[in-house]
Amino acid sequence: MRRVAFVCPGQGAQRVGMARDVHAEFPTVRQTLDEAGDALGEPLDRIVFEGPEDVLTLTENAQPALLAVSVAIGRVLRDHGIRPVIAAGHSLGEWSALVLAGALDFADAIRAVRQRGRFMQEAVAPGVGAMSALLGADLAAAEQLCRDASRGDGEIAVPANVNGAGQIVVAGHTAAVERLEALARERKVRAMRLKVSAPFHTPLMRPARDRMRAVLDSLAVRDPDPPVVSNVDGRPNASAGRVRDLLAEQITAAVRWEDCAHAVVAACDVVLEVGPGKVLTGLMRRMAPDRPCLATDDVAGVRAALAEAGA
Repeated sequence: MRRVAFVCPGQGAQRVGMARDVHAEFPTVRQTLDEAGDALGEPLDRIVFEGPEDVLTLTENAQPALLAVSVAIGRVLRDHGIRPVIAAGHSLGEWSALVLAGALDFADAIRAVRQRGRFMQEAVAPGVGAMSALLGADLAAAEQLCRDASRGDGEIAVPANVNGAGQIVVAGHTAAVERLEALARERKVRAMRLKVSAPFHTPLMRPARDRMRAVLDSLAVRDPDPPVVSNVDGRPNASAGRVRDLLAEQITAAVRWEDCAHAVVAACDVVLEVGPGKVLTGLMRRMAPDRPCLATDDVAGVRAALAEAGA
């Protein structure tokens, strides 16, 4: 068996019909989605498979749906003997990684991320905030653009996702992000506005962070096994005592995915993206082209992952 890492995708990876064929193939997936529905008091699989898309993409639905699908696929991999040596997740995906590492109970996490989604959606009024992806800019250039676009009256733009492979997402007040995009064009940096409803992972999310603390304090937490790399500092964490604070801080802090990816690659032979989509697979392949990275969002991907991992 090769040393395997699990990486779990975050919001944006959801799509209507995700995991449909693994749901048909593996009883574990069906059982996991049923558990999620029981925890929420409504059938989550109906939203996952039928949508409509505008309902699934609501933050309060997308987050539990992504968590459930990632955990379901992770459990299938474990059923076939794969035990990761390290795990990580992008934003919401860190919750999935923590469930798969045994740090959080699945039902507790499903309910908590639904509240997380609601709190994040309600933290900033519609239209007040925005996010934009900078392509081909390094962190220093992105930080300078943010400084130049922010104003002393409190309108800010800050790095929100340091994704690596030349991709940095910035976020903040809409007017500041618009100024940043204009500056980026002048400096020959491509800026692409993201279709999101709030400026996630910025100081504007403080109301959501503060509301989540009570939710986090109510959760039972165990030592993650394997260690889970934190978005906040890009370092593996194996201590239950740090989980709540890291998850709270993650709401307002930039996602340091590039650092997370380096920590993952240093510990494993094979990276498996556990959940829907292939976004993290693409990033990992560009940052570490010598390290096999496979998506597992369909039956063929699961079988290829099992073969690559030596299960």
